Order: sequence, then structure tokens, then C-alpha cells
Amino acid sequence: MGWSGIVVLGLAIGCAGWLFHPLRRASGPAGKSLAFAVAAALAGAALAKAAGRATGLFYDGELLEWPVCTALAFVFVAVSVALRARR
Repeated sequence: MGWSGIVVLGLAIGCAGWLFHPLRRASGPAGKSLAFAVAAALAGAALAKAAGRATGLFYDGELLEWPVCTALAFVFVAVSVALRARR
């Protein structure tokens, strides 16, 4: 998965995570909180990819790369939407 795959994964996870998060109504206007969730998902997926490559856990195209990037993107979206709702 190249960087274009990370962008697509981040967009999908950000939109889905924001849509299904129970606190999304309390997180403010829909446009700003959705953009924030997508940015958080992109950051989480990119960080997971960079950390996995730096530690040697996986390389481009390996099967372990997808679930690790997806899981960290979901965690970033969940935490960011929850923190934004508490403000």
C-alpha cells in the first residue's frame, strides 16, 4: 500500500468513524468536526505506516500493514471526536 492507499484509507476511516461515533452530535458543527476526524484518521494511518517501516514491523505491501494502519486510524478518530465533544 503506497501513500495513495493511506489517503484513501484515512478518508474512509475518518468519515465512517465520525458517522458512527456516539458523541459526534456533541462535537460541534458537522463540517468542522468531520474535517477534524478525517485529518485525525490520515495522521493516524500515516503515523502507523511510518512507525511500522521504521521499526521493521512491516514493509510496503505486506499484509500486516493494513490492519495496523486501520486500527491506529480508528483510535485517532475515536479519541479526537471524543475530546472535541468534551470541549
